[in-house]
Amino acid sequence: MAGILEVDLLQMHAPRTQRPATKKSRKAFWLKQLHMWHWMSSAISLIGLLLFAITGFTLNHAADIEATPVVAQTSVQMPAAVLGKLGADPAGGKGVLPKPVARWVEGHFPVKASGIAEWSADEVYLPAPRPGGDAWVAIDRATGEVSSEVTDRGWISYLNDLHKGRNSGDAWSLFIDIFAFACLIFALTGLVLLWLHSAKRKSTWPLVAAGLALPAAVAIIFIH
Repeated sequence: MAGILEVDLLQMHAPRTQRPATKKSRKAFWLKQLHMWHWMSSAISLIGLLLFAITGFTLNHAADIEATPVVAQTSVQMPAAVLGKLGADPAGGKGVLPKPVARWVEGHFPVKASGIAEWSADEVYLPAPRPGGDAWVAIDRATGEVSSEVTDRGWISYLNDLHKGRNSGDAWSLFIDIFAFACLIFALTGLVLLWLHSAKRKSTWPLVAAGLALPAAVAIIFIH
């Protein structure tokens, strides 16, 4: 009897071996991960999705949304000391403005003077396109007269150009890449979540198929 009790006590105090993870616990782990990545990517891309959805509509109806461009023309005399900093023409007739000249231009006109200018014997012409408008600066190399024209087409045009990444710079281009990656994660995790829950939601795959068939049918039938 004592031997039996001793065996029972040893079994009670013996370390229990850890059971291997079951299929159900593994599914719960991956489901938790998918939900986490899904909501994180949706949070990152939420404002961008709203912006691109709204501008997708405005771009689709660009001909119906009238915009009245506002054009501002300015003329300023450049000091001789600054004009002398232009120096010789760059190779090929194109190049950036010298830093003192660029700083002077940016201080007198609402433009970024870091772009490539076109050099000729008579003038230096700096195009400065921007989202939602256009601008240019022309420097008369003989007289030092600097003229500028800035065109503003309004906020809708500005947002439309951001949608297209037109004249928006490297920083905005990087944002679009990050935003596109977040949307990709959002879509792929959503697809896997649809697959995991599809057994209980019979309309899942018919709706997914409709989302593919509808634009395909419109493209095949109505686009020539």
